[in-house]
Amino acid sequence: MGKLEGKVAVVTGGATGIGRAAAKRFIEEGAFVFIFGRRQEALDAAVAELGPKARAVKGSVSDEADLDRLYAAVKAERGTLDIVFANAGAGSPLPLGQITGRHIDETFDTNVKGTIFTV
Repeated sequence: MGKLEGKVAVVTGGATGIGRAAAKRFIEEGAFVFIFGRRQEALDAAVAELGPKARAVKGSVSDEADLDRLYAAVKAERGTLDIVFANAGAGSPLPLGQITGRHIDETFDTNVKGTIFTV
């Protein structure tokens, strides 16, 4: 029996990288995991790897309606939520002269507002 047996987790940015690795570890410890991300193909691949204790919900942390759908899916299927891993993040490594207001807005919307609204 794992440390997270019977727990329900949400992992934003869960289709790849650190998020996917965290989702895998949560499942190994007994949790049921909802992964959330923007790219359906990556979500499908992650769920195929993670197995029956994973579900994918497509959306963006910068869109409050998408987050509402995520949490509605969690409530409908599992009824409770124990763990939130607000992992989604973005950035554009550009030289100072190439950064635009749009880049700043996208980064702020994902990394700041997205984290706050996820939690």
